[in-house]
Amino acid sequence: MSFNIERGLFKFDFIDHHAVLGIPVNADVKEVRKRYIQITRKLHPDSCKAETEAEKKLANQLLSKLVIPANEQLSKGYRDYVVSLGHMGRRLAGEKGKIPLSSEAALKLSKAGPNLDNSYKTLVQNIAAKQYEPFDQALDKIAQISELNMVYLMLTGGKIGAGAPTGGGQLVTGGSSNGQGVTSGAKGGQGATVGAKGGSVLDKAGQLPDSGLSRVSEYIRRAEGYMAKQNFAGAVLELREALKLDQTNSRCHTLLGVAYLKQNQVTMAKVHINKALQLNPKDELALKGKHHLDGLAQKNNSGGKPPVPPKPDQSKPSDKSGGTGLFRNPFKKK
Repeated sequence: MSFNIERGLFKFDFIDHHAVLGIPVNADVKEVRKRYIQITRKLHPDSCKAETEAEKKLANQLLSKLVIPANEQLSKGYRDYVVSLGHMGRRLAGEKGKIPLSSEAALKLSKAGPNLDNSYKTLVQNIAAKQYEPFDQALDKIAQISELNMVYLMLTGGKIGAGAPTGGGQLVTGGSSNGQGVTSGAKGGQGATVGAKGGSVLDKAGQLPDSGLSRVSEYIRRAEGYMAKQNFAGAVLELREALKLDQTNSRCHTLLGVAYLKQNQVTMAKVHINKALQLNPKDELALKGKHHLDGLAQKNNSGGKPPVPPKPDQSKPSDKSGGTGLFRNPFKKK
């Protein structure tokens, strides 16, 4: 069973691990651990108070597919994930007034003014108190908390560390909710670009004078760094910004496809891997991704095992993991 959430930060292809655990985006590692233990006690098969087998199964799926991955991401890759949230906040800051809000809590937070921080924490705590009670309402409550996180990041511009402002301007909530959750203004390519403030100074051609690297190359370089650290959400943000500048960059599409695949977003992975192969039919990483996707499709259709991958070209250097390049064997399950 897959869980689909289309509100808050999830609407921007960003997996909101803080919302899954029901904690503010500025929670520290100790808070993450404490909250994880609380939720585990509710959902774990040995301590779950489910009345039916269906409820027990749902609780176990919520634990294994959402809660455990969220704890792993926030515990191990906490700093990188905070950087990703900062990027998202800067992007959302450029979308003020363009994103309708669907929940009463988010609307209230958008008008908090100088009481932004206190209001934010209180609203998150109120929803989190019964976030997984009952189990079948958990996704809706995760979406509500993610919408609060989205508004907070938007009003603070992604400044969620010690230097974050204690107040924020009011958010104009143009448009009305249609019951479909938050509608993204990102399709028009108007997200805030990273480095607009405090970043590298660019010349008129979009180049970094000191290094001579293009902005697209900088985004890709950062994305590769995130992927090497298993922070695929951060990589997606960087690569989406890169594509706003160059839609025909095959490397960017390939990496974005891999990042989506690592997050089990198969549909998005297929879009970008196919695009990468259109631009560069000989891209080895994209070909490997295409083979993996074809295997998944065959397995889903027939219920059998995916095809065995082709043997590597012996003329090319390889390592013990059976791959080449920066991301060796990127589709190998941990």
